[in-house]
Amino acid sequence: MTSWPVIAITSGEPAGIGPEICLRLIERQGLPVHFVVLGDRQLLADRALLIDFKGKLRDWTPGVQPEHGTLDILHIALSAPSLPGQLDPANASYVLQLLDRAQEGCQSGEFAAMVTAPVHKGVINDAGVPFTGHTEYLAEKTNTPQVVMMLAGGGLRVALATTHLPLKDVSAAITQSSLEQTLRILHADMSRKYGLAKPRILVAGLNPHAGEGGYLGHEEIDVIAPVLDRLRAEGMMLIGPLPADTMFTPPMLAQGDCVLAMYHDQGLTALKYASFGNGINVTLGLPIIRTSVDHGTALELAGSGRADPGSLFVAVEQAIEMAQRAGQVQ
Repeated sequence: MTSWPVIAITSGEPAGIGPEICLRLIERQGLPVHFVVLGDRQLLADRALLIDFKGKLRDWTPGVQPEHGTLDILHIALSAPSLPGQLDPANASYVLQLLDRAQEGCQSGEFAAMVTAPVHKGVINDAGVPFTGHTEYLAEKTNTPQVVMMLAGGGLRVALATTHLPLKDVSAAITQSSLEQTLRILHADMSRKYGLAKPRILVAGLNPHAGEGGYLGHEEIDVIAPVLDRLRAEGMMLIGPLPADTMFTPPMLAQGDCVLAMYHDQGLTALKYASFGNGINVTLGLPIIRTSVDHGTALELAGSGRADPGSLFVAVEQAIEMAQRAGQVQ
């Protein structure tokens, strides 16, 4: 590490808004880190012209100090030319190279953290690469058996017991073993990355009314409650299983520091209502620090200069706070 710890920001899907919101990071200079944007140099220069970028771009050299009004670029070449709003499966490998380079740099100590702009899952799959999301991809690349996806914003922190699954597959995916491991990761990282000595976790049930005592499903009785009882006996502060339709009310949320939802839309609908545009995604359980925007590629806005960088700014600030707790940023 230099005296200016480096935060790597991957610019994401080249046809989306990722490159231009990364350019807007020049507005956040003054934070105690060195931003380095990973992406194609010419792509970023072309997008800078479209959005009337006022700064200067330069190639990043390890150890160089940040310069006001200048954004450093770690050049990774596009696989094919890219135009705003026009997806091309040929660039799927480029998008994954951005992630690989940032992850490798974090694991080697070259980077203090990585922050990711949005990618387009569909076009990566169209290229023949099975891809369900950043969370799962980085878990595989870091050889992490299980990670937890958590979104934060609007005063909420919402983690997920399952991530990108069809609804019909959710129940089978929630086992006592997987749920216990998810809660252990969530508890540990709420302490390590958020500084909460005894985090209070609200845990949702899977079924309406949390199963209504078995009349609307048995997952709460057979899977969720036994895990909560076991971990409470170890000293964890767990509240639930709770009916999801009342868990997101202010009196209930005031009792917890974070929420564990059983599936994607159960938890993220409420969070995005509260924070869309300023929420972030955090991958818990990784051996590195990774945060992300909470929105997609917004192809219809690409190149217009109207994309809101707010979520990226918050993701960077959260990454810095986590790196400070880890002792990587003073």
